[in-house]
Amino acid sequence: MKKIGIIGGGLAGLTSAILLARKGFEITLFEEKKYPFHRVCGEYISNEVIPFLEKHEIYPKELEPVPISKFHLTSPLGKSLKTLLDLGGFGLSRYALDRWLSEIAIKESVQIIHDRVTACEFQDEAFEIETRNSGGYEADLVIGSFGKRSIIDKNLDRSFINNRSPYIGVKYHLKTKEVQQDAIELHNFKGGYCGVSRVENEIFNLCYLSHRDNLKEKGSIPEIEKEVLCRNPHLERIFKNSEFLFEKPEVINEITFSQKEPVYNHILMTGDAAGMITPLCGNGMAMAIHSAKLLSELIEINAKQEFNRKKLEDDYAILWGLLFSRRLWAGRKIQKLFGATFLSEAAVLMGKSFPPITRKLMSLTHGQPFS
Repeated sequence: MKKIGIIGGGLAGLTSAILLARKGFEITLFEEKKYPFHRVCGEYISNEVIPFLEKHEIYPKELEPVPISKFHLTSPLGKSLKTLLDLGGFGLSRYALDRWLSEIAIKESVQIIHDRVTACEFQDEAFEIETRNSGGYEADLVIGSFGKRSIIDKNLDRSFINNRSPYIGVKYHLKTKEVQQDAIELHNFKGGYCGVSRVENEIFNLCYLSHRDNLKEKGSIPEIEKEVLCRNPHLERIFKNSEFLFEKPEVINEITFSQKEPVYNHILMTGDAAGMITPLCGNGMAMAIHSAKLLSELIEINAKQEFNRKKLEDDYAILWGLLFSRRLWAGRKIQKLFGATFLSEAAVLMGKSFPPITRKLMSLTHGQPFS
């Protein structure tokens, strides 16, 4: 069986590792941080993934994921739209879910190396993976699941990496009575938007995306929250009347929604490494899991035949595009309605006046249940 290296231990990487290890592949997964840890993430997963997770016995029922069936949208000035989510989803922190999946991966004999990968070179039909502290590793195949922006992206000189992204992401966990228990809330402000929804243990996840201009103008994250976010009265109530559980927020810079390649220098990209959907669509986690399923199945099929790297790469690129490119495109278009005061106000008004349009926009960014 082929040796497979997986760079990045998020949802796509861990799911790929579990599925492929169960098929007899020798898997080494590289994740710099030790589980559990927090990530900047909306922590909402579309219900489209449940049949797949249950089929493969990786649905974390014992972690008590929170059912989410409603959607609450507000404009920067506080105008409000409430509706049902046709498909719905569930809330679960990455702190809990990633640890859950990593424990399953270890039981399936996945070797997890907690170290940073500094280089990945393809030569003579094999990969050389270099790490900061653990030395070098060889692999026949490499899966790139290293997230939004990585040192590997820079070393590979991927097309998007030289374009500066104007966005930063900020995340907190909190306890509050200001947010609906069964809803995902999306509150707009000048230059960004903030998602809030419940995860396990009566905790809520608050994660927002802000244009860098806000940071440049206000000078710090607390000032952005005080002077920009809290101009939305819904966000003002949340920030004033909630117990924030982190000493300081999780922050990530240079978030990009540019088009990416699902295959680059023979590395098979999954999750955000292949393409990131705008956070307001709430489907990044579901897409990461689905892309891992797709790639793992193609690797298994290819391995049962005479191994053909080009066919594997071509098939994956084509099928990835068919499954996800429309959703990514729709997310980029819909994002333009948010973060600008006038357009956000118009989007809320349009949604209230024409509910079928709201449902159509949601359907464009959601997939169908799969197993």
